[in-house]
Amino acid sequence: MATAVQKITLSSSRDIPFNKLMLSQSNVRRIKAGVSIEELAESIARRGLIQSLHVRPVLDAYGQETGMFEVPAGGRRYRALELLAKKKRLNKTAPVPCVVSEANADVLIDEVSLAENIERAPLHPLDQFRAFQAMRDKGMTEEAIAAAFFVQAQVVKQRLRLAAVSPVLLDVYAEDGMTLEQLMAFTVSADHARQEQVWEAIRDSWQNEPWQIRRMLTETAVRASDKRAVFVGIDAYEVADGTVLRDLFEDDNGGWLQDPVLLDSLVGEKMKTVAEDIAGEGWKWVEVAVSFPYGHDHGLRELAGTTVDLTDEERATREALRDEYDRLEAEYAEADELPDEVDQRLGEIEQALDAFERRPVIYDPADIAIAGVFVSIDSDGSLSVDRGYVRPEDELPVEPEGGEAPEADGDAGDPFGPAVQRAVITIGGQSAEPEEDDQEDVIKPLPERLVAELTAHRTLALRDAIGASPHVALTALLHKLVRDIFRRTGTSGASLQASVNHVFFREQGADLAETPYAKSVDQRHEGWKADIPTDDGPLWDWLAALDEASRLALLAHCVAYGINALYERPNPYSATGVSQAGLDRRMAEADRLAQVTGLDMVEVGFRPTVENYLGRVTKPRILAAVREGAGERAAQLIDHLKKGDMAKEAERLLADTGWLPEPLRAADHDGDQAVKASANTDDSDDTALPDFLATDGDEEGLADVEDDEPSVIAAE
Repeated sequence: MATAVQKITLSSSRDIPFNKLMLSQSNVRRIKAGVSIEELAESIARRGLIQSLHVRPVLDAYGQETGMFEVPAGGRRYRALELLAKKKRLNKTAPVPCVVSEANADVLIDEVSLAENIERAPLHPLDQFRAFQAMRDKGMTEEAIAAAFFVQAQVVKQRLRLAAVSPVLLDVYAEDGMTLEQLMAFTVSADHARQEQVWEAIRDSWQNEPWQIRRMLTETAVRASDKRAVFVGIDAYEVADGTVLRDLFEDDNGGWLQDPVLLDSLVGEKMKTVAEDIAGEGWKWVEVAVSFPYGHDHGLRELAGTTVDLTDEERATREALRDEYDRLEAEYAEADELPDEVDQRLGEIEQALDAFERRPVIYDPADIAIAGVFVSIDSDGSLSVDRGYVRPEDELPVEPEGGEAPEADGDAGDPFGPAVQRAVITIGGQSAEPEEDDQEDVIKPLPERLVAELTAHRTLALRDAIGASPHVALTALLHKLVRDIFRRTGTSGASLQASVNHVFFREQGADLAETPYAKSVDQRHEGWKADIPTDDGPLWDWLAALDEASRLALLAHCVAYGINALYERPNPYSATGVSQAGLDRRMAEADRLAQVTGLDMVEVGFRPTVENYLGRVTKPRILAAVREGAGERAAQLIDHLKKGDMAKEAERLLADTGWLPEPLRAADHDGDQAVKASANTDDSDDTALPDFLATDGDEEGLADVEDDEPSVIAAE
C-alpha cells in the first residue's frame, strides 16, 4: 500500500510593531562583512524592507508568550531599522513584515540563523553589470546609479564597460571560462569581433594573461605617451574627431589613440608647417621625418655656425639661476629625499639653463644656400631641428690655384647662383611639393627611397626562392666560405667563423608584409620554428638526426635570411655605408641568384600599384610605364588625367601585362621584357576608361587623338 507523502506547513507571516522585536542572542553573525549597517539603512529608506525578518515568540518562565519576538535571521536588517528609529526616521511602532515560526519548533533557533546566512546564493558579478546596464538604458545616469548603491561613479562606469564586452565573451565569463581580470582586459577595445578573435587566439594558450590581451587589442592603436601624440596634442587629435580609448581598470598613461592614420596626418601637417617656416630661412633642402635612422647624417659636412651672444640681462638671469641651483643643492645635500617643491624647482632651473646652452646659431648665407636641415620629433614629443648639413654633391668646387671661380649663370641648381632659393622639402622621403600641372616630358630618376622599397620586394622574393632551393643555398654558402678561406677576405663570428647576418628592411612599403612571397617565407619559418628545440644541447641532437633532405631544406631557409639585394645610397665617406663598388657587387650577385633560382617577380606576385610605385612617381613615368606595358593607345587614354586618377587607371591597365619597374627586372633581360610587353599589346584594342574618368578631359582633344592615330602608329 502506497505511503502518503507528508505535507509541510510554512510559517505564517504578519506585521509586528518594531518595538516588539529584539535581536536574538542565537544569531550566528558576529563579524561585520559586506554592506555596512549605515548603507543598508539608507537602502531601506530608499526602497523599503525588501526581505522580511524571521522571528520567534519569546516565552516566559512558564512557557507562555510574552508578546515580544526575537530575530534569529535578519539581524543586519534589524540593526538598520534600529538605526533609522534612533534617527527619528522610523516610528518605533511602525509595522515590520515578519515570518513567524513556532516557539516550540523542533528546529533549533541557531540552525535557522545559520541556514539563512549560508544558503543565500551570492549574486554573480555579471548579473550586477547587466543590472547597471538595464538601469542606464532606462534613463538613470551613472551618477544616479552610483548614489543609489553607495559607490563612486567610476565604479559604475567600470561595471558598464564590462557589460559592453562582446556577449560571446560574457557568456564564457558566466560559465567561469575566464577570470574577471581577463574580462577587464577586454574592455580596452570596443570592437566585439576583435575581442572574440583575440580570445580564440589565447584561450588555450599558456600566454593568456590580462596584459597579453591588452597588448593584442591595442597593437594597432597608438599610446597617448607616444611622441607623435605628445607632439600633436591629445586635444588637437580629439578636435579632429579622433577617438581615445581609456582603460578603466589599469593605469594606461593616457590611453590609446584609435586612429593612427589621423594622427600621422596631423603630425605631417604640423611638421610641414614647421618645415615651410624653416625653408623661408633660405636652406637648399629640408628633410622631415618623425625619426631618422642612426647614421642618417654620416658623410655630410656639418656647418660651424656662430652662436648668438647672450645679452647682459640674459647673463644676469643665467648666473642667478646657477646660484639658486647651487644653494638648493647645498641646503639639501644631507637629505635622504628632496621635498616635492624643491625637486620641481631644481628641474625648472635645469630646463632654463639648458635653454641658455641651446642658443640660436647664425650661419653664413652662402653656406645656407648649399646646406639643409633635418626636422624630427624627439623622444619626449618636442620638435628637433638640426640645421647646417651639406651633402657631398652640394659641395662647392675647389677653386683652382691662381684661377677664378666659375661664373654664376643664375641656374637654380648652381651653387654660385643666387642665395635666395626655395628649399626642397621632403617628408618621410617623399616630396612635399604640390603636383605641377605642366606636362613635362623629361623622365626624372626614381627617388632613392622608392628604389630601396622596390628592392626590398626583390630581396624578400629572393629569400623565398633560395629558401626553397637547397642546392642554390648550399652553393651560395660554399661560395662565401671559399672566399673567406682561400682569399682571406676576413672572418667573424663563433667557432666556425661563418655566419648569416639577418638582413632587415629599413625602407619598405606598407604592402610588403602582405605579398605572397612574404607570407611564404613566414609560413616556412613558423613551420621550422615549431619543430626546432629551444636549447642548444637538444638542438645538436635534433639536427644530427635529420634526414639529408630536411637538413638541406633547413640550410636553405637559414641561408636565405642573409640575402641582401637592397639598394642604398653609396657612402664613400663613412665606414658604416656601402661603397659604389660594394653596391655594384651586391646587385650583380643578386642578379645571379635571381637567374639561377628562376625568380620572376611577376610570377611570384608583384604587381605595380598606386601604393608601391605608380602613386610615387611623376606623371611622365606613369605614362612611360603604361606605354611600355599596355601600349601607346592605353597611354593616350589616360594622359589627360590628374596624377591621382592617372595612377589608379595605370594600375588597372598594367595589372595583367607583366610589366615591372626597372629595379625589379633581371639585369640581362631588360630588353626582352620590353619586347615581350610590346608584343602582348594590341594598339588597336578598345581599352576604355570608366565613365566617371572618361569625362575629365577635353572630349574634342580626345577626338583629335583618335584622328591622328594612324600617324602615331606610323611614327612608332
